[in-house]
Amino acid sequence: MSTDLEQIGRRARAAARRLAILATATKDTALHAIADSLLEHQAAILAANAEDVAAARATGTSAALIDRMLLTPERLAAIAADTRSVAALPDPVGECFDAADLPNGLKLHKRRTPIGVIGVIYEARPNVTVDIAALCLKTGNAAILRGGSDIARSVAAITVAIGAALERVGLPADAVQSITDPDREVVRALLRLDRYVDMIIPRGGAGLHRFCLENSTIPVITGGLGVVHLFVEATADLVRAVPLIHNAKVQRPSVCNALDTLLVQREVAATLLPAVATDLCAAGVELRCDEASLALLSDQPAAASWHLSPATPDDFGTEFMGLMLSVKVVADLDEALDFIAAYSSGHTEAILTNDPAAAERFTREVDASAVFVNASTRFNDGGQFGLGAEVAVSTQKLHWRGPMGLVALTTFTWVGTGDYLWRQ
Repeated sequence: MSTDLEQIGRRARAAARRLAILATATKDTALHAIADSLLEHQAAILAANAEDVAAARATGTSAALIDRMLLTPERLAAIAADTRSVAALPDPVGECFDAADLPNGLKLHKRRTPIGVIGVIYEARPNVTVDIAALCLKTGNAAILRGGSDIARSVAAITVAIGAALERVGLPADAVQSITDPDREVVRALLRLDRYVDMIIPRGGAGLHRFCLENSTIPVITGGLGVVHLFVEATADLVRAVPLIHNAKVQRPSVCNALDTLLVQREVAATLLPAVATDLCAAGVELRCDEASLALLSDQPAAASWHLSPATPDDFGTEFMGLMLSVKVVADLDEALDFIAAYSSGHTEAILTNDPAAAERFTREVDASAVFVNASTRFNDGGQFGLGAEVAVSTQKLHWRGPMGLVALTTFTWVGTGDYLWRQ
């Protein structure tokens, strides 16, 4: 392993100390400088990305993953705009809350502070480099980034642009460092750099999350794994359900909040499923159907033009990240809840219903970072929640749950003030 992680960690810790005390205006100036620098370095970034994409295509990488990797002038402009949007968000650092005057004479409050150094390990998405850098900078945190080897050239080029921007405004380029060494042992070593790194956030598949959890001596934020369900209850408006299901599955099938499994109550399956099949199959979606839904759809006159196949046990509880959807007919809300409890990853779940009691029960009983009633699962996103760019969608329950925006990258300090007070 040629990468000097000790040196990277030491530089990140020193940068974090400087960032923690920056004024909001200084951080916002730096964010605008980063946005400008991305566009100034556009040719180099896109050329590096083209090399990554070409290498991925040569090794047979799927179209869904290629889409995640791909940068275009339009996407880079959007990334720069998102960075400016982070600058426009309120700065949580320094916020005082939960103030109290205690009977013992102590005046106590909490003050929101940066976490310190954030390590992020991610796959396939070079835009994550900028999202993390922007959120960390706004919250006074330094970042150590390790993108997948498939996007190493893109990450390196983006990091050069970010570093140039930071130096231009008088901030340390070490505030955002990227590790491009492809050696997997570098990841293992980063996960044990607890002397310098305060939190690890993996962004990728189940294998990456499991590797981080099993090898890290640093707290790990798990999330980003889909396996998203939508249950159509018997009272739902079936006409309006079809375009919503289309959006949840087709708008961007490679992302973690895209629909993976459609559950339909038996009473409305004969009406809804043919309409869904007509719509989704026209968009290229393959339906992997349980016995009941396959029997129902196979009898339809248009069945020959649909992409139908029998579901295997592995088709449930799977994040497809592409134009595949598993379908199951359930008897009632009870069966839907039991199924979701068995297969959910805790990311996003939704119900379509006009029964307030069913909606209330679903939101109370489903265990997920976000639960939607009569809304697409695609809304579980930091931008849609008004958080600006997000660093991840956490599916765990400690520290944070759901889209991780600015506040999720802070902790707090108890501040107690007395009048030369001492404990009795």
